[in-house]
Amino acid sequence: MADVLNQDEINALLSALSSGELTAEEIRKEDQGRRIRAYDFKRAMRFSKDQIRSIVRIFENFARLLTTYLSAQLRTFVQISVVSVDQVPYEEFILSIPTMTILSVFDVYPLDGKFIMEINPDVGFAMLDRLLGGIGAGGTNVRPLTEIELTVLERICIRALDYFRDAWKGISDLEPQMDLLEVNPQFLQIVSANETTAVVSLSIKIGDTGGMINVCMPHVVLEPIMPKLSAHYLMDTKNIRENAQQVESLRSRLVMAPVPIVAELGVSEISVSELLGLGVGDVITLDQQTAAPIAIRVAGELKYEGRPGIVKGKLAIQITDILVEGMDEE
Repeated sequence: MADVLNQDEINALLSALSSGELTAEEIRKEDQGRRIRAYDFKRAMRFSKDQIRSIVRIFENFARLLTTYLSAQLRTFVQISVVSVDQVPYEEFILSIPTMTILSVFDVYPLDGKFIMEINPDVGFAMLDRLLGGIGAGGTNVRPLTEIELTVLERICIRALDYFRDAWKGISDLEPQMDLLEVNPQFLQIVSANETTAVVSLSIKIGDTGGMINVCMPHVVLEPIMPKLSAHYLMDTKNIRENAQQVESLRSRLVMAPVPIVAELGVSEISVSELLGLGVGDVITLDQQTAAPIAIRVAGELKYEGRPGIVKGKLAIQITDILVEGMDEE
């Protein structure tokens, strides 16, 4: 990206032009010279700006979910936020982290490969101290972790992977599974040294202790879902998801809507004077035989035919035929 001049630099440039110390031709030549940039093939930029922005949004969601979990688990103030997303060779990532740290290596099915989540030792010891009854102080002296401490941290990392899966749901249905917990980065070689990786840096603060959590994602592992990291795909997916939710909401309401059902034993027409003269014991003749099927109407529409009966001492009707939708009544 081109450098942006502040107001003082603009004023100095205008003053130099007006005094003749600098000419427009010199500026033009200097600008042409700046167009040639050195390119380091070891630091290939394989993630576009659009894809980087999508990764930032995903990890902002992950940070929010992880903050809620750790705050409840540690019973203290926890704050996590996305600091940066950088493209660096895998070798550079390994060299940038401490020689003694906490490394969670996990598979990301159905993708073919592994990701690394590096937790700063200060943060790791603060979580351990809080979970084991302390005040949440970070580790002042870096030391190897005990078997109990490794087990406790492994449980936290496994639970964090559940929120990692939820954060990626809008892009892909990833199923992260814990592979191992390592403390020495020199023992890890998940991809070649020159492979480009996206390193997401999260700032975490637990009480008074602060540190970083870095997630390393090799490009070769993310490559199958890279097209889904575009803003266009995210907007289309969002619209499809919203439409599906609206359809499901409408369907659930329709399913719960009450519908009146009426079984007609028959029909008869009488005059008003005959109706007024009806008494106990009078018989009204219907327009069909007792053996004929009974019409069953749903919301006033003829839908089924059936026959009457008794089930467990209660009047009932058994459906014997389903009428074709829209057929005319005879």
